Amino acid sequence: MWMSARLVFFWLFWSVIFPCNTLQSQGTQCQKNPSAMSLPVLQKKGDIILGGLFSLHDMVVEPRLNFSSPSPPTKCTRFNFRTFRWMQTMIFAIEEINRVGALLPNFTLGYKIYDSCSTPHQALKAAMELMGGEESGSEFEGETLSPDACHGAVPVVIGDGGSTQSLVVARFLGVFQVPQVSYFSSCACLSDKKEFPSFLRTMPSDFFQVGALAQLVKHFGWIWVGIVAGDDAYGRGGAKIFADEINKLGACVAFNEIIPKNPSQTEISSIVASIRSSGVHVILVFAVEQDVAAFFDEVVRSGLTGMQWLASEAWSTASVLSNPRKYHHILQGTLGFAIRGINIPGFQDFLLRLNPSSPDASKNPFLVPFWEEVFQCSLDIHAGGWKADGKPPCTGTEELKSIQNTYTNVAQLRISYNVYKAVYAIAHALKAMRSCVKGDGPFPQRSCPDVENVQPWQLLHFLKQVQFRNPFADEVKFDENGDVAAMYDLVNWQLKPNGEMDFITVGKFDETTHATGKKLQIQEQDILWNGNQTKVPLSVCSSICPPGTRKAIRPNFPVCCHDCVACTAGKISNQTDTIECVSCLPEFWSNAERTACVPKQVEFLSFSDTMGITLMAISLTGSLSTSLVVLVFFLNRNTPIVKANNSHLSFLLLFSLTLCFLCPLTFIGQPSKWSCMLRHTAFGISSVLCISCILGKTIVVLVAFKATLPGSNIIKWFGKAQQKTIITFSTLVQVVICAVWLVVAPPRPHRLMPRESAVVILLCDEGSLVAFACVLGYIGFLACSCLLLAFLARKLPDNFNEAKLITFSMLIFCTVWLTFIPAYISSPGKYATVTEVFAILASSYGLLGCIFAPKCYIILLRPQKNTRQQIMLKIPTIRF
Repeated sequence: MWMSARLVFFWLFWSVIFPCNTLQSQGTQCQKNPSAMSLPVLQKKGDIILGGLFSLHDMVVEPRLNFSSPSPPTKCTRFNFRTFRWMQTMIFAIEEINRVGALLPNFTLGYKIYDSCSTPHQALKAAMELMGGEESGSEFEGETLSPDACHGAVPVVIGDGGSTQSLVVARFLGVFQVPQVSYFSSCACLSDKKEFPSFLRTMPSDFFQVGALAQLVKHFGWIWVGIVAGDDAYGRGGAKIFADEINKLGACVAFNEIIPKNPSQTEISSIVASIRSSGVHVILVFAVEQDVAAFFDEVVRSGLTGMQWLASEAWSTASVLSNPRKYHHILQGTLGFAIRGINIPGFQDFLLRLNPSSPDASKNPFLVPFWEEVFQCSLDIHAGGWKADGKPPCTGTEELKSIQNTYTNVAQLRISYNVYKAVYAIAHALKAMRSCVKGDGPFPQRSCPDVENVQPWQLLHFLKQVQFRNPFADEVKFDENGDVAAMYDLVNWQLKPNGEMDFITVGKFDETTHATGKKLQIQEQDILWNGNQTKVPLSVCSSICPPGTRKAIRPNFPVCCHDCVACTAGKISNQTDTIECVSCLPEFWSNAERTACVPKQVEFLSFSDTMGITLMAISLTGSLSTSLVVLVFFLNRNTPIVKANNSHLSFLLLFSLTLCFLCPLTFIGQPSKWSCMLRHTAFGISSVLCISCILGKTIVVLVAFKATLPGSNIIKWFGKAQQKTIITFSTLVQVVICAVWLVVAPPRPHRLMPRESAVVILLCDEGSLVAFACVLGYIGFLACSCLLLAFLARKLPDNFNEAKLITFSMLIFCTVWLTFIPAYISSPGKYATVTEVFAILASSYGLLGCIFAPKCYIILLRPQKNTRQQIMLKIPTIRF
């Protein structure tokens, strides 16, 4: 249905453009319409005619519309030497095939070539004339064609060059299934076989070229790239694919500017302004050479320098940009991909043989404008003077050998080689058609094509199957999309000593390389960058984040624009442009630069730090003070105050206090297996021994006063032996608890490695919290018992009532340890150990000060009170 609608549309359009064709169904002989304006055509007779479309001019001057008279013909301007050489390549290849005869023996090829003037409507008009056989097709080599030729059409068309022109022509030719083989149209959109079923090309698709450019950007680490594209299918399509490809590789597009057709200076200036404000240093220009020239004219005028330009294939070797010296200072160092260049034997002689004085020159409508453009003269032999355009006259005897330009330079034929391959591909398809064996053909009923009347759709079938290796060792075949394998040379624009620009091949891209191979190969040492620099230019939106930092996305900017944020403590990055910092292992911490993980500092309560020294000094001071008290008591052991306070219990209490003062030393220093077991058990047992002695003294005080009551014999139950039994039994209970603790779950060294801390904390793990609680609980039980008994004995009459002192000491002891519990739980790391040591020392000093300080005061400073009479003297009861 869709194809039928298109056929009806083109039939109606055709009937307006070529009305004679609609009369053929009635058998009327076609007559030339004198009012129709035909296009100039270069043609030659052959057994089969190949159509050709070449943009021999770069611009078209549209005539003004005049409804009162016929419109004048369209005028094409700015002759293009390079495209003219491409056209000559087609003629050369056809003549070579005809001359050699090995490929198509007894069969000749002809041609009909039109100028599409680089515009879509001119290309469509030329394609219609190729299909209609009208006007320009009425004569071949001076012969009149038969009426049947009026509605005949060429079976294949070579061209056009530009993608925009080929899009229009391909849609038109596709309706009639006429194969079109383009030599320069690279738009990826032309690979769509549903839209362009009869389109093939010897030019690789932009999809491959853009892939190569993206790999180039990735290779040199450019992540901030600008795009300037032409306002056509080639430019817009290539720019879109390139932007998508580099985004996949992690790079970003800084801007995507379009060069308008026939742009004003304001429009081009705005593009240059965008480049300046973007901060980009690498720019891809994806446009045809005419648009690129207009763009670089403004770049030169505005003085924009220091850019690294990437060239699309359309202008990567364009002489229109490399020859004028005004572009050299900005384009030196340009990189671009170009079709593989070769040297075709005999081609240069063929090009130089062209001359307007030759017998066939009058049949070539493009020779005169070419000659006049080359020699900047007017080829009007009969005028004998200067023409109105002010150019001197030509004689036609000038020699092309004396000219050095794009036409005569055949050192590296690139697009010309594509034209050459296109002609040979068609010739091989015709050979396959002529070699078809009847009964074994590819068409219905295994039929073969009629080689005397070649149908375009049949030729299209054989073209798709073409596969051959040409004399240059290149394999030519079309894939399912009508594309050929992509092979590019990476060219670098370098100035020669004589000031001329040279295209140096510095690498290659081969799409046919095996998947495991490297498609892009670059010889970096051969590249000269902009300004003759050998260092790869840098193009980034943000500076590279050094090791020790990470990239943080900048709000409202592309992902390539970022800020560098230092890694947080405990995390590192040892590479540039790291996205995320890596956390160190628990036993490691980041260094100051955040570039490496180093072992964490080990922290414990050591003898060398201030806290450890302070506690050790307090501990030794306490034990020394206790020793002095022991000495005082020993020297005054026979005095009443020492005897009255149960001297043997006092000495045992002082011994246990000495142990209590020395216990903190086991808490200081690096924890080990033995020190962990010793510190808690030594503290538990020495504390119980101390409290047991105080408990014994309290009981003795109570019993002593009770024994004075009439009829009381309680004193005999609390002699020295009973006191020792009480102390021993109370201490043994704690010994048993500690023994069970050490056997079942002993305290052990433990490394505490918090992720948020830069230190490894060495401490002693209690092993069993239940056992630790039992040790503290038992000490608390004895302390509370002492406090209760001392409180009951506080009113007993005596000049020196020891129960009062014991009450004060037990109050201090219980207060310290009740405060210790929440403080210990909430203290981090080594400070939990400090808390425990402080509790031990505070409680020990409380016992020493409250119980023994008053006695030492009397012994040393008030010896007059150290008499039996003073001790036995009754005093009034004082309530606490």
